[in-house]
Amino acid sequence: MTLAYKGIEINYNITGKGTPLVFLHGFLENLKMWDEIVTRISQNHTCITIDLLGHGKTDCIGYIHTIEDMAYVVKAVLDNSINTKPIFVGHSMGGYVSLAYLDLFPEEVSGLILLNSTSFPDSEERKINRSRAIDIVKKNPNAYTSMAIANLFAEKNREQYKSEIEKIKNEASAMPLQGIIAALEGMKIRKDHTETLQNFSGSKTIIAGKKDPVLSYEQSLKESEICNTDFLSLDGGHMSYIENKEIILEFLEKFLPKK
Repeated sequence: MTLAYKGIEINYNITGKGTPLVFLHGFLENLKMWDEIVTRISQNHTCITIDLLGHGKTDCIGYIHTIEDMAYVVKAVLDNSINTKPIFVGHSMGGYVSLAYLDLFPEEVSGLILLNSTSFPDSEERKINRSRAIDIVKKNPNAYTSMAIANLFAEKNREQYKSEIEKIKNEASAMPLQGIIAALEGMKIRKDHTETLQNFSGSKTIIAGKKDPVLSYEQSLKESEICNTDFLSLDGGHMSYIENKEIILEFLEKFLPKK
């Protein structure tokens, strides 16, 4: 499905019937990352997956895609497709977008699952690393995406999930250069949404990997305590939906409300 938005087409899918779930992908990913999960979960839920700005089949609208820009894209899709408050499941950057949506539209979210994501803003060191990444992307985007994707998996898992890594690399290589840069710029300047998560009274869970090379597991534990969220600990890296797929599916099937 597509939706006209600010001169471009937003690509999204809706599958199943029941309580609406909004699945938001991470940086360098697209809505197809959720295919296996949606196949199982859509038996009892309406699953909405969206290609965020500059990713998948959704084009760019500017040099910088702020996290709020992406949240407004989600708002446009949901206004056009459902009339019930959904539960958000956001992987990495998708979690940032989910939190921005919650901040902008607090009465329109019933639950939130942050999958390898955080409400904390980028540290100064992380901002510097994103700026360096942008310089590398401008010179050799394919080399950057190839390196970045492999580094998202726990080191011990990189050989085991070699075919999955190659698949994600191939899809990321089709992304427009501007889409990569715009997302990096947007993530670099994103807001601190710790209070947003703290103040949210709906169901909320942080899922973290002990071997996540991107997000500190200890920081995720601390964040869960500060924000009073449920916490699911996994023995994997940043790509839990691949590295710990069955556990994620079991968690969703157990804790999500049935239709």
